[in-house]
Amino acid sequence: MSKPGISSLEDQCAEKGMRMTDQRRTIAQVMEVADDHPDVEELYRRASAIDPRISLSTVYRTLNLFEEAGLVTKHDFRDGRARFEPLPDEHHDHLIDIRSGRVIEFRNEEIEAIQEVIAKRLGYKLVDHRLELYAVPIAAPEKSK
Repeated sequence: MSKPGISSLEDQCAEKGMRMTDQRRTIAQVMEVADDHPDVEELYRRASAIDPRISLSTVYRTLNLFEEAGLVTKHDFRDGRARFEPLPDEHHDHLIDIRSGRVIEFRNEEIEAIQEVIAKRLGYKLVDHRLELYAVPIAAPEKSK
């Protein structure tokens, strides 16, 4: 969801000169309110519930346009589905529960600092990165009787 002072995905599309049809507007709004990282089929399900005229191919084309314009980012969380999220206002990383598919966003300043140090030691200045951690839940220890 858009934050105060931050333009909506729809506004950002208009700023980039993108023609906004009713269907693109609906898809942009669905993307913006998503609190998960939906794939194309899930975005289609949500958008077509609002506007039944929206087709799966329209969702694919619109997401490609949004991605090419630098407004959404595509993730491959190794589950065979491309997942999408609006370009975040602040950098964050992801932890993916490989059993449930749940995606947890997090930011850790220690990890960020270590990445900077590693790049510098190798003679580089870090300009961007993407960190994805794949994990399984730790089983709670059984209580003894």
